[in-house]
Amino acid sequence: MSHADAAVEDQLWLVRHGETEWSANGRHTSTTDLPLTAAGEAAALQLVDALSGVEFEQVLTSPRRRAVRTAELAGFPDAEVDEDLVEWAYGDYEGLTTVEIRETVPGWTIWTHPSPGGETGEQVSERLDRVIAKARAVEGKTLVFAHGHSLRALAVRWLGLDIAEGQRFVLDTSTVSVLGVDRGTQVVRSWNTLP
Repeated sequence: MSHADAAVEDQLWLVRHGETEWSANGRHTSTTDLPLTAAGEAAALQLVDALSGVEFEQVLTSPRRRAVRTAELAGFPDAEVDEDLVEWAYGDYEGLTTVEIRETVPGWTIWTHPSPGGETGEQVSERLDRVIAKARAVEGKTLVFAHGHSLRALAVRWLGLDIAEGQRFVLDTSTVSVLGVDRGTQVVRSWNTLP
């Protein structure tokens, strides 16, 4: 692929929000609307260099303030809020760590077990497929700011995989990942890179 072809390629850029108190200590955070920590804000500012030279046709963000603030600090204060980008709803497991959940449900993961009162994998797939359709509807690059599990799920749906495969894609805070298309196949171009 020539450089000119790469410039117009449909791409979906993913940015996980900066660190919050709960992400720093492994607590599941979906609906709890936490601010970034000072370290999270500093890391979000570092995203400016990684994103500023790229022309995006659309920029979307989860409505949670940790994602919106990351978008603002990264240079995208006018990102369009998209409810479909919210984090996987953990229900009764909100605020708990995996270790705490496994005290009553051995081997639990969001990818393989239900979350009482939360979303199913099918529900998450359905809404993230809408994000993909929105990205594919424009020619060029779409940038999204969202959350660890929702972005991992978005990546596997982009690849046409079952949502459970998201367990194989680790995603740190304040990282950039790029999904693209190679010869008609949706692919991962880069994953979990720090600015």
